[in-house]
Amino acid sequence: MRKRLFLVAVVVAVLLMYYFATRYTASNRLNISSKPPAPDFSITDLDGQAVALRSYRGKVVLLNFWATWCEPCRKEIPRFLEFQKQYGPQGFQVLGVSLDDNDKPVRRFRDEFKITYPVVMGNAKLAESYGGVLGLPISFLIDQDGRIAAKHVGAVDLAVIDNEIRQLLHPVGNKSTASGV
Repeated sequence: MRKRLFLVAVVVAVLLMYYFATRYTASNRLNISSKPPAPDFSITDLDGQAVALRSYRGKVVLLNFWATWCEPCRKEIPRFLEFQKQYGPQGFQVLGVSLDDNDKPVRRFRDEFKITYPVVMGNAKLAESYGGVLGLPISFLIDQDGRIAAKHVGAVDLAVIDNEIRQLLHPVGNKSTASGV
């Protein structure tokens, strides 16, 4: 009997975790009526420059929580750099939030990968404001109005996020902006 109760409790916990992890994804993804506002923050980047989310209003923002020791993060970042280069002129911005313990490995990583977008050192308060970061990577797509359009937990399906970026940049479905990347 105890084993059954334990098993039921585990199943309920897993279902609740799945629900909360996907509440901004799946059916809510890019659904304008259900997009919550992205929590604003102001923090300095690795070069000491102030980075405030509100300063990117009018742009589509990919907010990526990551760490240097995270293998899926290491695989995504080169593509995020491509997205920044390709879509930046159209009003797109990547913001990296490292959850490493200190900035030394992050600086080395930034230099090694030639990261050109702002990278900030995150903290528990910032992670909590986005629903808690229980695993990495986690990426949020934020629309031009500062609302969360999509949340990706774990490694991003790069084709899906590429399509979402294009949809947010060109909501009328302009296919002339489709990328071959």
